[in-house]
Amino acid sequence: MNALDFHPRPFRPRPYHPRIGGRILSCEGLLLSCEGLEAPVGSLVEVDAQEGPLAAEVVGFRQHQLLLMALGRGAVSPGARVWLGSAADSVATGPALLGRVSDALGAPVDSLGPLRATTHWPLAGRPLPPLDRADVHQALPTGVRPIDALLTLGRGQRMGLIAGSGVGKSVLMQQLVQGCAADAVVVGLIGERGREIAGFLADLSPAARARSHVVAVPADQAGPLRVRGAMRAFAIAEWLRAEGKQVLLLLDSLTRVAHAQRETGLATGEPPGLRGYPPSALGLIPRLVERAGNDAASGGSITAIFTVLADGDDTVSDPVADTARGVLDGHIILDRQIAARGRYPAIDLGVSISRTMPACVPPAQLAAATALRRDAALIDSNRDLIAMGAYSRGQDADLDRALDRRPALEAFLSQPRGERSDFAASAETLIAGWTA
Repeated sequence: MNALDFHPRPFRPRPYHPRIGGRILSCEGLLLSCEGLEAPVGSLVEVDAQEGPLAAEVVGFRQHQLLLMALGRGAVSPGARVWLGSAADSVATGPALLGRVSDALGAPVDSLGPLRATTHWPLAGRPLPPLDRADVHQALPTGVRPIDALLTLGRGQRMGLIAGSGVGKSVLMQQLVQGCAADAVVVGLIGERGREIAGFLADLSPAARARSHVVAVPADQAGPLRVRGAMRAFAIAEWLRAEGKQVLLLLDSLTRVAHAQRETGLATGEPPGLRGYPPSALGLIPRLVERAGNDAASGGSITAIFTVLADGDDTVSDPVADTARGVLDGHIILDRQIAARGRYPAIDLGVSISRTMPACVPPAQLAAATALRRDAALIDSNRDLIAMGAYSRGQDADLDRALDRRPALEAFLSQPRGERSDFAASAETLIAGWTA
């Protein structure tokens, strides 16, 4: 080929896309305001802090100013540049997530290398229409005898686990992860102490770790990150459900997610309501709860258990607990006095209920569970009289029968930490011991 035959391609400069940015106007408490930048609520941006780029989330806007909340720590100066990041409205999902631990933004925190995703799922989820939801009619074995026999969970149920601090909530969650008959487990540890997160993971067996994905957002993380962590856990569970999996979702805790949304709401100027909770904080609870349930199309399900930390052991008037009870399919309440007597799990049968149990167990088990509850209520209501010696046998035939069954009742309601109970055996023991 000679020089006359050579025709070079014409030069076409690549289009230049300038980086979109704005400037910080003010910093008031947790809130930053920015001008010169347009982005929808929920977008991620970067602020030029003294220590380097500082991630922030758009949480609102006022006229032409964006309201930001920093997702990390850094010193921000007036006029600092703000750069548009990503919309961050989707979650990377795939089979490789099982057995791994990630943070609120999807970065791995378990030192096992990058997370390899095969698809994406919307962070806010894909709501199931009411008519596309299958009924809850199949029992979900958990391996915890008092729950399986007396508060039977159904596949697709939404259950609350309400307790004060230090009553055995974390241990019960570990028992559920270890013994639940689910294809996959998603655990959202939101607002926990870092030490508790490490301890929770260390106590899981290799088999339980292999089928689980944990989203860990410690208590020192920013409020938007804690909310995003809860939504990320739900998005992963929804993707697994769409794949036809039976999923157990544990969110610990719903209270700290509401606290995180309260921080954001108050910072953006929402009026405080009951006990300082703005409308967005309590409104977040039903939006999360409704993302669980059965998918009639795929055959998959999300059985969700939400832990609720009752302030000062107040399980009656606490706003988060009260709102959760109104939208859940039942609740398990752990009692400090029962824990003080050494019975674990410290379930208060008198105030705990599973609303889907009648549709998931045979009538014989339901009748035996009612009889056991009656015995436990008689013993508890007469505990002081019995302790003082003021009650003598023969005065109440029902109470005498309950006292005769008391050793068997205490043994049935107690379960050591490492023990896993068989669902069928628990039901048979209950029916054999409490059938009149």
